[in-house]
Amino acid sequence: MVVETRGLNGKQWLDHGGLPASDKLTVTERFRRPNVGRLDIEITINDPTYYTKPWTATTNARLTPDTELFEFVCNENEKSSAHMGPQIK
Repeated sequence: MVVETRGLNGKQWLDHGGLPASDKLTVTERFRRPNVGRLDIEITINDPTYYTKPWTATTNARLTPDTELFEFVCNENEKSSAHMGPQIK
């Protein structure tokens, strides 16, 4: 599966370390499932404002049955924490 993201506003960072991104950023994610227990993910960053050429990072995920999912909540422009339960403040 290929997911292409574009049309961002340029107010975001690429990571928690502060890699910059502009409104010209395009992110292409390629998800491959080589077997039942593994997911390979390739992420290509293309932002001509900040980088001279596109660059790619890869990661993979492994199936871990009988475990809890880690929840991540993005608080940018958050407007609905009152509807998400008491743990969100």
